Amino acid sequence: MNLANCKIGQSSVRRAATMALTLGSTLGSLLSFGFVASAQSSDALIDTLIKKGVLTVDEGNDLRQQADNDFTKAIQVKNGMPDWVTSLKINGDFRGRFEEFYADNPGFTTRNRYRIRARLGVVATIQDDLEVGMRFTTADANNPVSANATLQGNASRKPVNFDAAYAKWSPIHEGPWTGSVVIGKFDNPFQVSNMVFDYDYVPEGAAIQTGYQLNDHHSFKAIGAYYVLAELNQANLTNNTGTALIDSTGLIQAPGHDPAIEGAQLLWDAKWTKKLDSQVGVSFYNLSGKDNLGTYLAANNIANINSGNTRTSGTSANPGRLVYDYNPFVISENMTYRLDSFPGYPGAFPVKVFGEYINNPAAPSRNEGYRVGVTLGKAGDKKKWEVTYRYQSLGGDAWYEEVVDEDNGAFYANTIPGDTSPVNSKYGNYGNWRGGTNIRGHEFQVQYSFNSSASFVFTYYLNTVIDKFTDPSNVNTLGDKSASSHFMADLLFKF
Repeated sequence: MNLANCKIGQSSVRRAATMALTLGSTLGSLLSFGFVASAQSSDALIDTLIKKGVLTVDEGNDLRQQADNDFTKAIQVKNGMPDWVTSLKINGDFRGRFEEFYADNPGFTTRNRYRIRARLGVVATIQDDLEVGMRFTTADANNPVSANATLQGNASRKPVNFDAAYAKWSPIHEGPWTGSVVIGKFDNPFQVSNMVFDYDYVPEGAAIQTGYQLNDHHSFKAIGAYYVLAELNQANLTNNTGTALIDSTGLIQAPGHDPAIEGAQLLWDAKWTKKLDSQVGVSFYNLSGKDNLGTYLAANNIANINSGNTRTSGTSANPGRLVYDYNPFVISENMTYRLDSFPGYPGAFPVKVFGEYINNPAAPSRNEGYRVGVTLGKAGDKKKWEVTYRYQSLGGDAWYEEVVDEDNGAFYANTIPGDTSPVNSKYGNYGNWRGGTNIRGHEFQVQYSFNSSASFVFTYYLNTVIDKFTDPSNVNTLGDKSASSHFMADLLFKF
């Protein structure tokens, strides 16, 4: 009997298909919320029935919609979610790291350490184009440019902190236009390298994004953001000893001068051919309230992680206020060409060249930075790999030191014999390995993906300090050698 030509048979099969889809959705939710597995199995079954002529395309689409609705209701009932929550996604990753710091200066001792990063996030999609997300991570709460926890303390428990907590509204998503607004603590929307913002830096404040799809080959995006750095309380600020803090003009700092970063970026994405695409970006940033960013201000609690900016006098543990303003512009560009094949690489082989330039006109010198490099391949999928090389030079006052790459550093030579503690200078602490600005050198990275969820990453920095210091004691037995290397081996799992 030809089932495709039998109305009774078609009706029975459709009922059976509906029951199978409903059962698949329920089983998927019991196993692991079924978000991906159920959808894939349902679509595969419907596609098979359409190919065999049991269902028409329209009937198949109706059945998909019914299955999706039934599945969503089942998830809401099972998990007690209100009906205005349309989806709930859980994601996360784990990274194990070994790293080594080495410098050829006799005042530096080679350092090895083991670290972990574990992140767990949940994103709820809500009706009316709303989204709420939260993410937790193992990290030092006082380090904004690192999400790592060091293995130490005799197996002591590792702290867990909020890594992200935000609300997002995306009301524009029709036709060529898109638009969204986000508030809270969220992933950095600016598409720049870690020469400008460390990849672990998760800003706090608000951002707005708009996009326009001109045609199939060209699109534009505009981003604006306001990042809170500190919040001041009363007008009469004092340090830990109760002494009033006075700025360079003799005025006590006021709470109206809250430190913050304002930024704007315009991006142009172009697909020139099936093999060639590019992106060009121009961005502007401004650090406001800089006079209230000295780390000895008791009311601020600004973590002093990196070095490089020119500062007023301070102590070895607490360098003084920033001397110059920071309102740089950044120009970035990358271009990717895809070869049909490459030995040892599955599929089309991408070759990406990139460059970036930063200039801070508010500083009279040490105010420029640039990076150039190339990436061969693209890791992320099974058996795919990538190799990256880049050269970077970042002047000490090109940008605010506390938001740039922490791992890109060098050794600030300790020129005072017998002194084992950091010594203050106008550029921050020295006598130690420090990341931040005022660094130039090389980075090599190799990444291989065993599958879509597990990768091995090797990163090697070879750097030197740009501006070295004179010996304040005129006893320079250790010299001013600053060349140093930083090696990291990561094993990354994501879900």
